[in-house]
Amino acid sequence: MSTEVAYNEYAAKAIEQLNKGAFLTTRDGDKLNTMTIGWGSIGFIWRKPVFMAMVRPSRYTYGIIEKSNEFTVSIPFNDMKQELALCGAKSGRSVDKFKAAGLSTNPGKKIATPVIADCGLHYECKVIFKQAMAPAQLEAEYQASCYPNGDYHIMYYGEIMATYID
Repeated sequence: MSTEVAYNEYAAKAIEQLNKGAFLTTRDGDKLNTMTIGWGSIGFIWRKPVFMAMVRPSRYTYGIIEKSNEFTVSIPFNDMKQELALCGAKSGRSVDKFKAAGLSTNPGKKIATPVIADCGLHYECKVIFKQAMAPAQLEAEYQASCYPNGDYHIMYYGEIMATYID
C-alpha cells in the first residue's frame, strides 16, 4: 500500500539519502533496468516539480531511458546497502539485477516504469528536457575529480508525475 505525498514533503530526507544511494529505474518494452545513483536534485522548474538525474552514455540504462523518456527514482528509507552496492557495480547488460539483488517491483501509477517495492519514497518522472554536459563549462576541479576519463553525464530533467511512500 502506498500513500501519495507532495513532491517536496520528504525532499530533505531524500537528498540526504541520495548521497548514500538511490535506485533509478527505467523500462522500454521488455527491457527493464535499475542502477544506483548518488547525484541528483529535486526542484521546481518551468512551473513543474522536477527530479534531475544524471546518466552516463556508457551505462546500459542510458539506451533504455533514451527510448522510454521516463524513469522512476526509489529512495530507500530502510537499509538497502547491499542491493545498492550490487546495482551500482553490475551492468544490466549481463546481469538481471532484480534477481541478483532480490529486488521486486511495483507498477508505476502514472508511467510504465515500475518502482522498487518496499523501498521508501518514489518519484515517477517523465523526461521533459535532457542535455549533454558541456565539458568546457565545467570547473577544472570537477573535471579532474569526477570525469578523469571524459565520461560525462547526460542530465535528464523529469517532470515528477507522482510521489508516494510505501
